[in-house]
Amino acid sequence: MALKLVVDAVEARLAAYWNGRTDIYGLNEPLEGDPPKDAQGKPKPFLQVTFPVANSRQLTIGAPGDNWWREEGAIRIEINMRRASGTAEGLTWADELAALFRGKEFGGVQTFAPSSPVQDPNNDAGNYYVLSFAIPYQADIRG
Repeated sequence: MALKLVVDAVEARLAAYWNGRTDIYGLNEPLEGDPPKDAQGKPKPFLQVTFPVANSRQLTIGAPGDNWWREEGAIRIEINMRRASGTAEGLTWADELAALFRGKEFGGVQTFAPSSPVQDPNNDAGNYYVLSFAIPYQADIRG
């Protein structure tokens, strides 16, 4: 599980720059019942953000309670597009989201080069075609 500092910073960045283009589901915000639908009752695209890996290590020693620690991990973004709607819009969104996090520093978090979206036969998930990619990050805390 990522540090709260990381989760808060990522959620704030998405809220500021994604501008409500889709619903965003984060940690412990499961889709209850049916996924979101548009005005015509068709499945609506949405994002899911998770933090599948996070590891911490001590950077400094000798000052109990005042040492620096570094968390390194990954942010995973899933773009859930309506199935059979093609991949152009999803890939465009993946490029935009990757650029939003590529090599950035925000809220105490530093991000690095995002992976490319995974595309294989496992992308089909019910009414959705899921494109996912990961963004490595690091964050330092004192304590």
